Formats: sequence, C-alpha cells, structure tokens
Amino acid sequence: LNEMLLNCPCVLFFFFLAYFTLQVIYARRKYKISPPETRGPPEFERIFRAQVNCSEYFPIFVSLLWVAGIFFHQGVAAACGLLYLYTRFKYFQGYAAAAQGRLGPIYASAWMLWMLLGLAVVGLLAHFLLP
Repeated sequence: LNEMLLNCPCVLFFFFLAYFTLQVIYARRKYKISPPETRGPPEFERIFRAQVNCSEYFPIFVSLLWVAGIFFHQGVAAACGLLYLYTRFKYFQGYAAAAQGRLGPIYASAWMLWMLLGLAVVGLLAHFLLP
C-alpha cells in the first residue's frame, strides 16, 4: 500500500506528459508546423515550450519524490508530489495562454521541488546519522 502512494503521482505525471504531448500535436496541426520544426507563431511556441519544460523536470521530480518517500515519509512525499503536479498543470495552462501566465505556477512548482528536496535531505540525514 505504501508504494502505491508514491506510484500515484508518478503514474499521474505520465498522463500529464501524454496530455501535454497531445496539445503539441494539436497545435502543430492547427498552425501547420511539421516536425521537427519547433518555430512558428507565438501560440505554438508557448505550447511547445511548456511541454518541453515539463518533460525536462520529470527526472528531477521522480528522483526527489522517491527519495523523500523512502527516507522521510511516503504519504507526505506523495502529497507534495500531487501538489507539484497540480502546479505543473497550471503552469502548462498558463503558459499556453500567455507567457506571463507561467510565472505564478512555475514559482509554486519550484517551491514544491524544494520541499521534496528538503524532505529527502532530512530523511537521508536521519537514516544515516541516527541509530
């Protein structure tokens, strides 16, 4: 059951990545941008950039989520993971609409990553320094 808590944000993030990728595909069709081209109208470029940015952070997110979950507390890490996913979804929506729309959610998602890092560090320190 405990591993299920950490798997939920991971699986959900895969669905988010699939959704983001589909949004890029739809934008390519709408603006007639053939792969591998990544330049086009600002509307397309914002959607493309938002998808790439979310994908780039996936390894960092998953690593911190699992280390925090294993060494600190799985429930707390999973809750932070779900909050991170929510902020990333809002980031994608905001960035797709306007470049300024990404700012609030990107700061919130960065804060959630720092939280996961803090939980991971505390958990690792407790694991290695306490008997």
